[in-house]
Amino acid sequence: MSDLSETVDLSNCDREPIHVPGSIQPAGFLLALTSDWMVARVSANVAQFLGLAPDAVLGRPLMDLIPAQTVHDLRNRTATLRGPNAVERLARCMLVEGADPFDVAIHVSGRQLVLEAEPSVGDMGDISGTVRSMISRLDQCEDMTTFFREGVRQVRALLGYDRVMVYRFSADGSGEVVAETCRAGIGQFMGLRYPATDIPAQARELYKRNILRIISNVRAETVPVVPQLDERRQPLDLSLSVLRSVSPIHLEYLRNMGVDASLSISIIVGGKLWGLFACHHYAPRWPDVSRRSVAELFAQMFSMRLESREGLAVVEYERRARDVSDQLLSAVATDETLLRDPDWLADILTSVIDADGVGVWINGKHAASGITPDAENFRRIVRALNGTASGRVYATDRIGSIVEGAEAFVSLAAGMLAIPISRAPRDYVILFRRELVRSVRWGGDPHKPVEYGPNGPRLSPRESFAEWKELVQGRSKPFHESELRVAETLRATLIEVVLRLADEASVERQRASARQELLIAELNHRVRNILGVIRGLIRQSRPDDPAAAEFIQVVDGRVHALARAHNQITDDHWGPAPLQALVDAEARAFVDEHERVISDGEPILLNPQAYSTMALVLHELVTNSTKYGSLSTTGKVRFSWEREGDGDLLMRWVESGGPEVHEPTRRGFGSTIIDRSVPYDLGGRSDIQYKPEGVEATFRIPARHVSEARSFAGPTIKFPRSSRGHPTAPPPKMLTGHDALLVEDSLIIALDAEDILSRLGAASITPMATVDAALDSIEAHRPTVAMLDINLGDRNSFPIADRLTELGIPFLFASGYGEQAQLPSEHRERPIIQKPYTLENIARALDRLLGSQGPE
Repeated sequence: MSDLSETVDLSNCDREPIHVPGSIQPAGFLLALTSDWMVARVSANVAQFLGLAPDAVLGRPLMDLIPAQTVHDLRNRTATLRGPNAVERLARCMLVEGADPFDVAIHVSGRQLVLEAEPSVGDMGDISGTVRSMISRLDQCEDMTTFFREGVRQVRALLGYDRVMVYRFSADGSGEVVAETCRAGIGQFMGLRYPATDIPAQARELYKRNILRIISNVRAETVPVVPQLDERRQPLDLSLSVLRSVSPIHLEYLRNMGVDASLSISIIVGGKLWGLFACHHYAPRWPDVSRRSVAELFAQMFSMRLESREGLAVVEYERRARDVSDQLLSAVATDETLLRDPDWLADILTSVIDADGVGVWINGKHAASGITPDAENFRRIVRALNGTASGRVYATDRIGSIVEGAEAFVSLAAGMLAIPISRAPRDYVILFRRELVRSVRWGGDPHKPVEYGPNGPRLSPRESFAEWKELVQGRSKPFHESELRVAETLRATLIEVVLRLADEASVERQRASARQELLIAELNHRVRNILGVIRGLIRQSRPDDPAAAEFIQVVDGRVHALARAHNQITDDHWGPAPLQALVDAEARAFVDEHERVISDGEPILLNPQAYSTMALVLHELVTNSTKYGSLSTTGKVRFSWEREGDGDLLMRWVESGGPEVHEPTRRGFGSTIIDRSVPYDLGGRSDIQYKPEGVEATFRIPARHVSEARSFAGPTIKFPRSSRGHPTAPPPKMLTGHDALLVEDSLIIALDAEDILSRLGAASITPMATVDAALDSIEAHRPTVAMLDINLGDRNSFPIADRLTELGIPFLFASGYGEQAQLPSEHRERPIIQKPYTLENIARALDRLLGSQGPE
């Protein structure tokens, strides 16, 4: 091996080659040439390296010295270069006829072709057979530890270095010696860790491009490359050059370790730099090209086997995770409470991800199994995750990095893996790992302050490589990439479970809501029917005694008030109803001139209990006023309301313009309702004063019974009234000349409805209680208008409606369900009268139904 101490001077080339302002190792020579590279001429140093007399060859074209076969081979190898990192080699290449052979490497750098030549000193013969034998030994290793150990044994046997190590990089850039073989008496580095600064990020990137890097002698003087810049004033990139010298900082680093020569071979797994075969020798050493080629090929095969082994382990690990996911899905499908069972979750999750405890946070509720922080610290962790995790799996081996004051529970939970299973608000399943207090062996103090040296700050290698132990606290065993991938799989599974449960819960809520609506509608239907029966009984009772008749009229008014209130609060599924509608209904029932009862207040809703109570109170106020107060003459009533600061509703009833008022000497049932209903039923207050100019009453309804609402308005039909507030005559005889069919299965209600239809002018009324009887009646004597109760015992009146539709006879439905009654699509637009029947609601419905129609 020649040791060139002079500059490799190529300045005499016709086409000036490209070089870097650096140097190469004195183990060969390097030419950087343009595409027409064979016009280069021989310089003195090239002649010296080729073993030729400079006087005989100086200035001659390089092509004149190289045999034709060699030129042919070099051109062919140049043509096979593919990709930016491709390097081609020729072993035992005859550069000069009759001279010693060279081993030549060729690669492209930018627009130039770089040739590197070393004296050929050996030939290993069958390289593929050698590599195959080495790999077969690897394949017999049962575990990774043995695999690594066999790898370093094979490399050391091949290259003969004093020490060969497998150096594995960690996620933070630091490295650890995981396998080592060395000659006796030089100590061992096995298990030592080295900080990331020992091999900077830019150096690791270079290791990915140039798989094999060699330093033959750390103390040898390097040979500068000239000229430093090409004709475009650009340096040459020698990243792929095997002869390229390394930085003086790294050379000093090796000298501080006592190493004289080194060689590294990159281990690339999944396109990433997994680690290195790191070789150290305590004397100068330069293995020949053939052995380096075998080592490089072996390292590539080692990387492939390593990737395969790790891949198989991950596949098996993730297969078990999928089994767990399937198990989780099937288990929760039969018992949804398991998702909130931390013990069960801990058992199933820790079977694939090692953890000391599992915490669950769902809908603001906390549950835990195993060793976890307490509830308050768990909440702090969740708050920190909400600002950090961004809806993805989040892992850390030091919770203190995101939670302030985590030292308080670090002995219980130092690391965590958080699996979000919702978004806003976020729910989590969190796996915790306890603090792992461990001693880490460093190859020198990684925390040593930066020292200034001849290369400047932060560019001076450390000098001490004595083993330095560090006690690591506040951290857990870190979570690996495969565990994070499994956690993502589990996250998808858990979210699927949560969504499935949410869908099932939504369906169940819809079913429950439908059942509740059906129950409420049925209850309302029955209540309205009962009220209708009661009103029918009252109306059909016509005693001759005037006092009894007046009593019946009073009772009928109160029942009617309750019925009106019930209709309002059941229109919205037993929900709040507008106060204005209540005032309008009571005023309309007793006073022809609507403006005589003046209401004033913002739109307000009363809940059902308050609405029913105030219906009776207002009914008694209006009744008393029409008997004795301002509404008995030409006076007026002002009824106003407003919300107080505390949300209570304050209502005022003020009469004016009526006869002089005197406080009653006897307190009847009506006065008791006015005085005591609001305090007793609603927890409010009431006050009534009998002033000479008119009655004034004040009522305070607690805020819990009140809510804001839009104003209420609806169409009205006015009826003439008596002094008692009941209609004295119907509106225009809208049923004059009509023959009416009335289908109603309750006799009392039928009698009441028949009376109302008669008052509306019907020429004849045919009541029927069953579907068959009604159909027979239609065929025997066709009506001109009909009113059908939808529910007729265990049947409905839709067959009657179908027949009336065929005959073109107008009709309307009636039901205790009111607007909630379910009609078939062909009758969906028909009007529905809400029971109990009143003259007003039947008249309004018939007015909309008939319009300007006359009897057919």
